[in-house]
Amino acid sequence: MTPDQLADAQERLAAFAAEVFGSFSRVDQRRWGERYVRGLLTEGRRKSMEPMAARLGVDRQGLQQFLADSPWSHQMVLAALAWKMEPVIAPDAWVIDDVSFPKDGHASPGVAAQYCGALGKTANCQVAPSVHLITDAASCPVDW
Repeated sequence: MTPDQLADAQERLAAFAAEVFGSFSRVDQRRWGERYVRGLLTEGRRKSMEPMAARLGVDRQGLQQFLADSPWSHQMVLAALAWKMEPVIAPDAWVIDDVSFPKDGHASPGVAAQYCGALGKTANCQVAPSVHLITDAASCPVDW
């Protein structure tokens, strides 16, 4: 989204963030959650913390702390997202899929010799299953 488009959507984004991050016990966590979503929506190829923080004009360390150290439940956020999106999308189906990430060593969590769809063979990789609500016109990941 361009900065103008993001500004136009600010009210709707604030309402969305209030619903999805409503389970957070602290106001600052809810504020950082909204900022993180805004960062994901901004223009720019890189969606890592440093470039997003620079585009938003916020402290990179605060964004990093929110994602890495702040005690909040991603399961609660995913559940809120699923409950919000189910009536909007009116899914025809729930799709369970996986994505594999080839890995060279064994230091990353969940790495094992297993079928790797990215390589089309058994190899060291991580596998990330996901659940999506889908129709012909829309989809939304609700768990992974």
